Amino acid sequence: MIRKILAIDDSAAMREILNVTLSAQGYEVKVASDGDEGIALARAETFDLVLTDQYMPKLSGLEVITTLRNGHGYADTPIFVLTTEDGAAFKEAARAAGATGWIEKPLDLETLTELVAQF
Repeated sequence: MIRKILAIDDSAAMREILNVTLSAQGYEVKVASDGDEGIALARAETFDLVLTDQYMPKLSGLEVITTLRNGHGYADTPIFVLTTEDGAAFKEAARAAGATGWIEKPLDLETLTELVAQF
């Protein structure tokens, strides 16, 4: 059951949207402004689900996913990448990195909350 969510996005507006939307559904949400900060939070705490933007400074979302999947206790944690990408090559790269799936931007908040509730 999902209780704690880590949301990583370099957009302050997107972090706020994710935080407000998911907190309103009863989840404990922590936000990070880039991949390095997200990985640091993931090492300091345990999260039940991770949402990461793809295009960020320092580390991309796929780099975050690969790092978390390799030795940080997140081998089985659902990790979704938030992206504007919808091509087959990106989806294949996301799968190869270990993404559980992807959510296309602009976000449909109802779809997001329904997706999170499935886990």
